[in-house]
Amino acid sequence: MSALEDVSNEELFSEMMRRMKCSTKEEKRVILIGPPGCGKGTQSPFIKREYCLCHLATGDMLRDAVAKQTPLGLEAKAAMESGKLVSDDLVVGIIDDALKRPGCAKGFILDGFPRTVVQAEKLDAMLSKQGHNIDRVLNFDIPDSVLEERITGRLVHLASGRSYHTKFAPPKVTGRDDITGEQLIQRKDDNAEVLRSRLDAFHKQTTPVIAYYAKKNKVTNLKADASSSDVSNQISKVLG
Repeated sequence: MSALEDVSNEELFSEMMRRMKCSTKEEKRVILIGPPGCGKGTQSPFIKREYCLCHLATGDMLRDAVAKQTPLGLEAKAAMESGKLVSDDLVVGIIDDALKRPGCAKGFILDGFPRTVVQAEKLDAMLSKQGHNIDRVLNFDIPDSVLEERITGRLVHLASGRSYHTKFAPPKVTGRDDITGEQLIQRKDDNAEVLRSRLDAFHKQTTPVIAYYAKKNKVTNLKADASSSDVSNQISKVLG
């Protein structure tokens, strides 16, 4: 972390203005649900910025906890090294730890979890102990037939999670991130065969999660095969 005296006045002023804006925002706790290629990666930065929420991607959080050798991270590492799945309770514990960060004071976007009804129940129980609950579940509803073109043309900037598409949302410079100029990559699993397998798993495991939160009147179905700007407008109408 940079020393305060090394931060420019412009950066300090920008951060001050951001915090002033965020101080008036209502708390929101939002789950993003959708199959690979549905547009969650495109919309997450918009939601995070507009509503001053932290973005919790469980895969990234697990890797970070392991790298920092937190108690839960060490437990996760031990499980993975022994070939076991990381338990639902451990993932919920890592989420619980993350929510204590100042950046999560106004709430969060949760991406990649819960994937099953059991996980949803454990997440709700953890939040209930804090006197909170999930405010809204955004279901990125999109036909499977639309996803293949999206997936096979997707490019990502690993460090930030920013995503692009060779056809629908190309970077300003081919193969380079718009902000940093660093190289974009195509993930190894962004191909049609892997997509079909992932879609099958998604429909079997995660569709019941949508039904679980629908019973609680928490779900909003987004027309995710619309343009990026239109999906953003749909989200704004839902979250206010």
